[in-house]
Amino acid sequence: MTNPTLTTDPRPAYLAALDWVADLAGAVPADRMADPTPCDGFDVRTLLAHLVTTLRRPASIAAGTDPLAHPVVSEDVLDAPATAYVAEAAALKSAWSGPEGEALLDRVARLPFGEVAARTALTVFLNETLVHGWDLAVATGQAPEADPDLATTALATARAFLPAEPRGGPVPFGPVVEHRPEAGPTERLANWSGRVSTGWVTTGG
Repeated sequence: MTNPTLTTDPRPAYLAALDWVADLAGAVPADRMADPTPCDGFDVRTLLAHLVTTLRRPASIAAGTDPLAHPVVSEDVLDAPATAYVAEAAALKSAWSGPEGEALLDRVARLPFGEVAARTALTVFLNETLVHGWDLAVATGQAPEADPDLATTALATARAFLPAEPRGGPVPFGPVVEHRPEAGPTERLANWSGRVSTGWVTTGG
């Protein structure tokens, strides 16, 4: 994963992504929790619990604590991961909003691949949020495309921060998957991040 300089404010896109995934999480039927997802090793329940971790890590950045102290899967929310995601997304939005959130953007944040400015970290979490949102949507029969402008912006950023090579090892993404001609920008972002659409989306869209 490369580390180009980011000078823009990623918060509007990131907070919009949180809203999208919170809506998806809130609509997950209780009987779909054991269903598989495109994210290897995660069913719907554990994917949602991982998504909670993707909230807790930027929350730790805002609080000045170690984001990597949170495990990959937040096992404490496995009984009600969708409810936890909705509640913690709302709290995270509050932490990063307004002048208080803006003041955090140049704070140093520790991520698995190294230390970066918090504004850069939020672009990483934006990609993760949208890609896992796509995972959740296709796994639970929901509309898998976020706002096109949001996903297009995220895709452009992902291409800058996550080049096609190398992948694997310290860069925890699979090889780029060629997207379908009719794929929307969220699906294309998922493909860029190594997700395979086959078997998860219909050929018509």
